[in-house]
Amino acid sequence: MKAMPSAAVKTHNRIAMTQYLYTHDHATKQEIERELGLSLPTITQNLRALESEHVIRQGPLLASTGGRKARGYDFNPDHRTAIGVVMKHNEVRMCAVDLRGNVVERLNRTLPYRNANVYYQRVGDIVENFATDVEARHGGVLGVAFAIQGIVSPDGRTITFGNIMRNTGLTLDAIAQSIHRPCMMIHDSDASAMAELWFDKTLTDAVCVYLERRPGGAVIVGGRLYQGPNMCNGAIEHMTLVPGGRECYCGQRGCMDTYCSPESLPEDYESIPGFFSVLEQGERHHRERMDEWLDYVAQAIVNVRSVIAGDVIIGGEAAQYLEDDDIDDLKRRVVERTPFGTERFTLRRSYCAEDQNIIGAALRYVETYLSEICGA
Repeated sequence: MKAMPSAAVKTHNRIAMTQYLYTHDHATKQEIERELGLSLPTITQNLRALESEHVIRQGPLLASTGGRKARGYDFNPDHRTAIGVVMKHNEVRMCAVDLRGNVVERLNRTLPYRNANVYYQRVGDIVENFATDVEARHGGVLGVAFAIQGIVSPDGRTITFGNIMRNTGLTLDAIAQSIHRPCMMIHDSDASAMAELWFDKTLTDAVCVYLERRPGGAVIVGGRLYQGPNMCNGAIEHMTLVPGGRECYCGQRGCMDTYCSPESLPEDYESIPGFFSVLEQGERHHRERMDEWLDYVAQAIVNVRSVIAGDVIIGGEAAQYLEDDDIDDLKRRVVERTPFGTERFTLRRSYCAEDQNIIGAALRYVETYLSEICGA
């Protein structure tokens, strides 16, 4: 077997050490030597280089076992950051995350959406100022990822279906025209699923159902987001749930969106939080509306599982109001409507982080960077 060239050996050792430090809270030279089989001079040289680049930092001196106290070293998750952004009808929201996915900064700005250059220039100015502030307090910004309420083209450069925001055909170049950093777009449901994968390393196969005001879905296969060749896998919001039913924003009738959106729950002049507040008080009519809504959601899940008979993760705004009993009730309704394939079936609540889709979008840049420095 041919030995690796010296440059390749050095790169391999550096990546191995960075990965070990990333996956352990603290590590000493002696622990690295024992676990990775590297020489102390090699370890010392790499630790100095990584520390000078702020990839790692010195931790506390550890308790002595009889000799000199050993110095611990920690991975520095703050040496790089990434930004996620979502443009809504009346506001722009953004988060900066570190290399462990922790939100280190947030910013919300009221700004009515307009599919016009002047709007995207304004958004770009806000993002640029936010990124500058983030870099002043934390590490360099790897890039800016936009969570889009629409389907994005396979090359990530164009919105191919944007009926919610009425921006079909909008390009990344137009959105990012005033941003002087790497940028990308990702469908917001896919971004939320990225956060699921990030914070639950045991997740392998599942269908994510996001019960937002505009519902959406995502498919996870083999521990990875499975978007398909047209980047629209999991777009369950436009499956026909009631043939000839309510009109959907996509132009069809009876779509899952029109029956499973939490907007269908409140009565006139009632808010979604207001609905759930009255529901908690046991008001009969609200209970009836909730039962009908749960039946529609259950049927949508049954339809999805007839194609992909995997576990189901329930997220989105509505999921924040669902108690454990509601989740159990929803699973019961799914099982009642399913003729087979529920013996090994889990239905659970999503990670449900605040701004989950924004965090998930930013994590695309984090993942790429970590694969470069950690090799995985």
